[in-house]
Amino acid sequence: MAKFTPPPLDGLKRRIDRHRQETSSRTSGMFVRETFRMSREEARHKAREWFDAFPKQAYWTEVESWRQLEGGQIEFTMRRLPTAD
Repeated sequence: MAKFTPPPLDGLKRRIDRHRQETSSRTSGMFVRETFRMSREEARHKAREWFDAFPKQAYWTEVESWRQLEGGQIEFTMRRLPTAD
């Protein structure tokens, strides 16, 4: 009886990564999302820019997710509504 081995997933992983990169700054669902990678201080400044430009009360602006990368870099995703209607 032949032993089953699952197919390699490298191609699928590349397609998923490419799709995420292409859609990271587009509207997804009802929110606009943008992902950034920068130093901690730059990340704080960028988040403050978003909150100043798109007030939380009107745009539901928030830091959707974040993580610390090697070398002190922060990767984070900002989320907001496209309009304040």
